[in-house]
Amino acid sequence: MDSQAIRQFRKLSFTTLIAVYILILVGGIVRSSGSGMGCPDWPKCFGSWIPPTNAKQLPENYKELNAAFREKKNQKFIKYLRALGFTGTADKIANDKSIQAEADFNLTKTWIEYINRLVGVVIGLLIAGLFWRSIPLRKQHPAIFFFSLGVLIAVIVQGWFGSLVVSTNLTTWTITVHMFLALLMVGLLVYLFRLTEPDKYCQASFATRLFLAACMATLLIQIYLGTQVRESIDRIAGAGLARDSWISQLGLEFVMHRSFSWVVLILHLVLMIKLRKTTADNVLSIALIVIILGTLLTGVVMAYGSVPAFLQPVHLVMATGAFGVQLLLFFRLKSGQKELFII
Repeated sequence: MDSQAIRQFRKLSFTTLIAVYILILVGGIVRSSGSGMGCPDWPKCFGSWIPPTNAKQLPENYKELNAAFREKKNQKFIKYLRALGFTGTADKIANDKSIQAEADFNLTKTWIEYINRLVGVVIGLLIAGLFWRSIPLRKQHPAIFFFSLGVLIAVIVQGWFGSLVVSTNLTTWTITVHMFLALLMVGLLVYLFRLTEPDKYCQASFATRLFLAACMATLLIQIYLGTQVRESIDRIAGAGLARDSWISQLGLEFVMHRSFSWVVLILHLVLMIKLRKTTADNVLSIALIVIILGTLLTGVVMAYGSVPAFLQPVHLVMATGAFGVQLLLFFRLKSGQKELFII
C-alpha cells in the first residue's frame, strides 16, 4: 500500500485539503468585508480576466451591462429550479428586485473577490492533478480513483454554483449551499487521505463510533444554525445599522446557535474521555477539543465585541476544521482490531 505513488498521492491530497481550508478562510474574508459582489460577473471580473484598478476603466453604463448579464444567467437558473420542482424558490428569485441592484465599483472589494477566485482556480488545478494521479491507481485501488473523480465533480459543481451565488446577488440560501458544498469537498479529501494512510487503526467499540457520529451530526447542525445567524446579520448590515447593534437585532436563530454551542462542547468533552480509552496517543482528539473551544471562544468574542470582521472567517474555519478532524478520527476508528494506532 505504501508505495511511492501512494505516498505522493497522500501528500497531494493533504496539500489540496489545506488549500480548501485556505479557500474557506478567504471566502469568509469576502463575506465579512462585504466583497461578495466585488466582481459582479463570473468567471470574468467586470468583463475582463484582470479586474480594473479604477472606475475610469469601465464603460459609463457598466451597471446596466452587469445587470443584464446576471439577469440572463438568473433566467436559466429559474428554469432549472422550476424543472426540479422548486417553483417557490424560483418565484422568489424572479420577483426579488433587490437581486438586480448593482453596487458602485469598489477597488478594495473587487480585488478581495478576485483573489478569492484565484485561490479557487488553484484548488481546481490541485484537484485536477489529484484525479490525474489517481488514474494509474484505478486498477489496484479503485476507491482512490472513484473518490478522486467525486472530488473533481464536486469542485466543478462548486464553481458553477458559485457563479449562481454571484448572479443572484448573494441570495442568502445560495451562500449556505455553497458552504456545504465546500464541506462535501472536505469530507471527500479527508477520506482520500485516509485511504492512502498506512493500515493503522484505533480499536474502539461500536458505541464510541456511534457517539462520534452523533458529535459530527451536532456540529453540522451547529454550522447550519451559524449560517442562519449569518443570513440575519447580512440583512441587518444591509439595512445600514451600526455594527455594535447587530447582536441586539438578532432573534431566535442567534439564541438557538448560542445555546446549542454548549451541547456541542459537552458532547465533545465526553468524546475526548471516551477516546482516551482507545488510543495510544491523543494528539488528534486533543486537537479536536481545542478547536471546538476556539470556535466557542471566537463566538463569544463576536457576540460581546460587536462582531469584529476579522473574527468571522476565523470562526468559520475553526468550525469547518473541527468537522475535518472529526471525519479523520471516525475513519481511523475500527472495531475488532488488536493494534492501536499513533495519531
